[in-house]
Amino acid sequence: MRKLLRINIIILFTALFIGNVYSQEVKGVNNNENQPVVYFIKNINPGALVNIYKTLGVDLPGKVAVKISTGEPGGNNYLSPDLIKDLVNTVKGTIVECNTAYQGKRAKTEESKKAAEDHGFTAIAPVDIMDEDSSITLPFSQGQNIKEDYVGSHFKNYNSFIILSHFKGHMMGGFGGAIKNMSIGIASPKGKMWIHTAGLTDKLSDFAKAFTTPQDKFLESMAEAAGAIINSMGKNILYISVMNKLSVDCDCSSNPANPTMQDIGILASLDPVALDQACVDLVYKAHDGHDLIKRMEDRHAIHTLEHADKIGIGSRKYKLSVINE
Repeated sequence: MRKLLRINIIILFTALFIGNVYSQEVKGVNNNENQPVVYFIKNINPGALVNIYKTLGVDLPGKVAVKISTGEPGGNNYLSPDLIKDLVNTVKGTIVECNTAYQGKRAKTEESKKAAEDHGFTAIAPVDIMDEDSSITLPFSQGQNIKEDYVGSHFKNYNSFIILSHFKGHMMGGFGGAIKNMSIGIASPKGKMWIHTAGLTDKLSDFAKAFTTPQDKFLESMAEAAGAIINSMGKNILYISVMNKLSVDCDCSSNPANPTMQDIGILASLDPVALDQACVDLVYKAHDGHDLIKRMEDRHAIHTLEHADKIGIGSRKYKLSVINE
C-alpha cells in the first residue's frame, strides 16, 4: 500500500511539473509554425554574430549595405567595430549611415565621416554617408501619417541591406531596435524631421516641432517609414540586433546613462517587428530590466510595434529558436 502511494505521489508531482513547464513555454513563446522565427544566441562575440547571420539562410544579392549607428562622439555604447568586423567582411558589406537632424557632431557629412573614423569603423570596411548627395523618396501607400519616406540618395546604390542594430533605450522612442534603426537611421535629416513631426514638416529650421508632435503619431510614423524601406527592398533585407550595453539612452547621445542591466545576447530574424518584440520581451523577463522598462513605458514605446503589426509590415507574434553554440 505504501509503495503504491509513493508511486501515485511521484506520478502526481511529475504531471504537475510537466504541466508547469508547458504553461511557461506557451506564455513565453508562440510556437505556431506559421509565425516568424526569431533566433537567439546568448554569447556576444564576432563568431556568434556570423553564426546567427548564416542561420537565417539568406544569400543577400549584389552590393550589401550594413546599417549601423556609428555613435555620437562622446558616447561609447555603440556596437564595437571588433564585434561586427567579421560579419561585415563575410557579406563584403559597406557600412552605411545618414547625417543627424539635431546639431550634434554628426549633422554634416564631414563630421559623420570623422566620427566613423574616430570610432574605428573605416578601419574595418568602406563607410558611406548615404545622404551626402541629398535625398530621394520612397512611397508607402499604407501610411496613416506619412505616405512617403525621405532617405539618403545613396540608398538606391545597394541591392541588399542588413539592419544591424544595437538594442537599447531611446529618449524619444522609448527603445531603439530594428524599426528605429531602419526608419530614423536611413532617413536623411529632412526625412528625420518628416518622421518626428508625423509628416508636418521636413524643414530643419522647424526642429522644435519634433518635440510637440503627439507621441503616438511619431511612433506610428517610424513604423511607416520602416515600411517604405521594407517595401522597397523586398526579400533582400534581414535584421540582427545585439542586446549589450543596455542603457536607457540611445547611441545618438553624447553622454548616455550607464547600463543598469546585464547583456542578454544576439537576436536575428527576417521580420523586424518580431525581432523588436522579442527584444522587448527579453527585457521584461530580465531581473534587472526595470530602468529600461520604465523608459519604454514612459514613452509608450510598444505602440511602434502595435502600429507596425496593424499596417502589415511584420508580426508581434513569433517563435523563438535558441541556438546553442
